[in-house]
Amino acid sequence: MKEIFFKGAVIAALTTGLCATSSLAAARSVALNKSIETLEPMKGIVFWPDQAKSQKDLQKSISLEFSYCLPCAVVTGEYGGKISYDWSSFEKLLEDIKSRGHQAIVRFRIEYPNETIKNAPNCTENVKGATAVPNYFVTNSNYLETFSENPGGDGPTFYADWSSTALQWFYKQFYADFAAKYDKDPRIAFVQAGFGHWAEYHIYGTKLKLGSNFPSKDYQRDFLTHLDTLFKETPWSISIDAADDEYTPIARNKTLLALNFGLFDDSFMHEKHDISQGEGDNEKNWQTMGKDRWKTSPAGGEISYYEDKDQKEFLNPAGLYGVTWEDAAAKYHMTYVIGNDAPEGKYATRSRVYEASSNAGYKFEVTGFAVNKVSAAIRVKNVGIAPLYHNAYVTIKGIRSEKSLKGLLPGEEATYTISGISIADSETPELTITSNKLLQNATIPYNASLNGSAAVIEGLVDENGTTSIAGARWNKGAASKVHENRAKNSQIVDLKGRTINNAEAQNFTGTVRKAYYKVNGK
Repeated sequence: MKEIFFKGAVIAALTTGLCATSSLAAARSVALNKSIETLEPMKGIVFWPDQAKSQKDLQKSISLEFSYCLPCAVVTGEYGGKISYDWSSFEKLLEDIKSRGHQAIVRFRIEYPNETIKNAPNCTENVKGATAVPNYFVTNSNYLETFSENPGGDGPTFYADWSSTALQWFYKQFYADFAAKYDKDPRIAFVQAGFGHWAEYHIYGTKLKLGSNFPSKDYQRDFLTHLDTLFKETPWSISIDAADDEYTPIARNKTLLALNFGLFDDSFMHEKHDISQGEGDNEKNWQTMGKDRWKTSPAGGEISYYEDKDQKEFLNPAGLYGVTWEDAAAKYHMTYVIGNDAPEGKYATRSRVYEASSNAGYKFEVTGFAVNKVSAAIRVKNVGIAPLYHNAYVTIKGIRSEKSLKGLLPGEEATYTISGISIADSETPELTITSNKLLQNATIPYNASLNGSAAVIEGLVDENGTTSIAGARWNKGAASKVHENRAKNSQIVDLKGRTINNAEAQNFTGTVRKAYYKVNGK
């Protein structure tokens, strides 16, 4: 009889068979009690940076800040077919938002009625309504912008020359360069994009000239398809006004509607927003762009400015125009909404803004927790009104679940397995939810009320990565992680301390040989 040792455990070849202790016997439910005490990241009421900075009492009631951004503020020129950048002003913005523990929603725009650009030398400065097209375009005689004195009563506005093939190339390349640099940046939660006034897909009060003061439908089609290839980690969105087929090619185009864009509504909760309230153009636009789009891409926007009271009173628990924020948010599965002027009203108390933010987007509850010696299984339910649109993982001892929480729909539960860990018999391991798209040291809070007496949930694995509870499937990735972890700390040696390799294992017979292969994952 020959014997082999597995670091601290003896595997003995006996004539009656191999004696081994399975980790399945150690499977147990774990007690876990947690309450969400801080606002979840990447959801809720949104302020502009200046408002967020001034409202110190409300900073923990929000997690997001919104800012318009200018291409001309970061572009210094074009050399040899490549765009040259100075991202310092944009970095300053992101770092300022981050300093308050918040993440950014950014929207690069070209036209902004009546707005004057200052302190940006590569832009057209100190001219009301100037575009954000870089100066090297504006000074080119082949590039001709147009002007409207007071479109829609919004003030003087210049329009980019979308007949310029150079501008068309520039805008696509700009987004390619931006995404390459910032798609994985945890300081940015969402990106919004578009054309026209405020990049919201309209130029009210000005005669529309596709291919001149507004991009042609062919270019829009190429541009949107292009964006869909660029952003892999950061969700991108366009305005619900893109449902207007006079401006865009999107409505009724199955290929474009299949793109992975979210939506933002720039006049959310105005007096006639819903069909039941009157005109209902906003709701019709939401429907045209896809009633189920929220299941895969974020729904967001901005509270209406149609009336001064809209922003100031939308947090009224009694509602605005007969609709509460909570009801409106749930109907459209809103993840976030800009309510920058809310502090100017009487309802934006710290507790009310926090409550309103908390009632947006996703919310996680851990409904089951089980462990054995080498793995953990965690069941999570989304009790919010929308999914999480970023990858996030249940995590124990620095090891993440293979499956992401991204896309878990409201009311749905799923089980997440973590393998390749070591858990002592009496240990209660700490459970967190982590993501690469969170600020440093941030985690996603969750609720849990588990006393540890429930039946063991499925999802645990044994040393070989085999599921230990009926109904769960064998996880090849989990098995690999188990063996990787064990290989770092394990080896098979004979009684003289000599390592046994694969060739030598061929000399073993019966249970000893099987044990060698089992331990080494052969």
